[in-house]
Amino acid sequence: MAGSREGGISKVLVANRGEIALRVIRACRELGIPSVAVYSTADADSLHRLLADEAVCVGPALARASYLNIPAIISAAELTGADAIHPGYGFLSENARFAEICESCNIKFIGPSSETISRMGDKATARSVASAAGVPITPGSEGLCNDAAEIKRVGAEVGYPLVIKASAGGGGKGMRVVYREAEVADAHAAASREAGASFDDGSVYVEKYLESLRHVEVQVLADSHGNSAAFPERDCSVQRRYQKLVEESPAPGLPEEARSGMMEASARLVDSLGYEGAGTVEFVYSGGEYYFIEMNTRLQVEHPVTEMVTGVDLVAEQIRVAAGERLSERRKVVSEGHAMEFRINAEDPRRNFLPQTGPVEFYNPPGGPGVRVDSHLYPGYKVTPHYDSLLAKLVVHAASREAAVKRGARALDEFAVAGLETTLPLHLAILEDAEFRRGGVTTSFLSDRELTSERGLLRLSKPG
Repeated sequence: MAGSREGGISKVLVANRGEIALRVIRACRELGIPSVAVYSTADADSLHRLLADEAVCVGPALARASYLNIPAIISAAELTGADAIHPGYGFLSENARFAEICESCNIKFIGPSSETISRMGDKATARSVASAAGVPITPGSEGLCNDAAEIKRVGAEVGYPLVIKASAGGGGKGMRVVYREAEVADAHAAASREAGASFDDGSVYVEKYLESLRHVEVQVLADSHGNSAAFPERDCSVQRRYQKLVEESPAPGLPEEARSGMMEASARLVDSLGYEGAGTVEFVYSGGEYYFIEMNTRLQVEHPVTEMVTGVDLVAEQIRVAAGERLSERRKVVSEGHAMEFRINAEDPRRNFLPQTGPVEFYNPPGGPGVRVDSHLYPGYKVTPHYDSLLAKLVVHAASREAAVKRGARALDEFAVAGLETTLPLHLAILEDAEFRRGGVTTSFLSDRELTSERGLLRLSKPG
């Protein structure tokens, strides 16, 4: 990427860890750009530290003292001469203040501007922005709800059930569903309290709660020259406690009208923002209608699904855009075949997803045609309790959804991690479920059924 050196990026610091740090480091290497890893003392033996061109320890094991330590990360960039920072996902990736500090230090933040992150990071504001761009939003409050009385007024207008959501966060934190007015006061207090503890901001807003829905999202990219691209959708409906487990593209059985509508709406939103970089516009789909719920102003965990069906290296595109180059892909992007991603977490699905820690005694990732594994594991690697439980992402691609399911089952059978329990058997059980094979998935898929797997030796009972 000789042009990018002249255009402004000569070295990239990766402000993250695990598989996503490795993903960015590999993209930098292919582009001919030196990379800098930051790591905590708990990650001293991590692959991202070992594979980067340079590495700097930024603090002890606790994330707030290392991967969330903004002064230490900025100092590491200045010390190593890195003129750009890629935040990955999680940690500081959607922290507007961090992006603003990068800007003030003349360090390129590989992502949208701090102003855009701030606008879309506040979920209530994001709803208003989307609505102004002509993107359908779920019925609900026009802004924040400051007390239970305001929530009750919304309930009287749009009807119950309602969902109370944290304006500053996501991932299910600060979220409560209320089915009747009598539940509002307690639910508002609980949601606000949890939001304050999780995001240091207890503000909430309210939407109509749609049951039996699907979670569908559109990957977008935009450059600083006014070019943008909306990619084929991903279905992320298979979730547990609002955490995605299986993602696929294209969304099975989604009507073409809804598919094209979401892509066009995403493009309108991106253009209205003057967006730069990668992002994801998220929708819920129910009863033939789709509604905007939020925009993630960063790379998603499930970005490999889109890469597999389009052949576009999204991380390389992020870096090129940040260097001032034009998108290589513009507007609508064509996809081929079907891809699925399975998140392999350090959790025991047989014991209510009990978190797992300890050394990896044996590690055998699958291979073969159409199989990709993004992981930072190796035999002897120690899984600690300090960070996210994600160990690996298994991604498969095939000519059809049926073929992708078969390839996924074969790859999961091959995948072996010894020393601690993982969600591998859960994914086998999902693939063996008749309703999943038919494509009939909603966000309540896991809570609505019993899952069994002979190969995975797993039996999950329906809750309650």
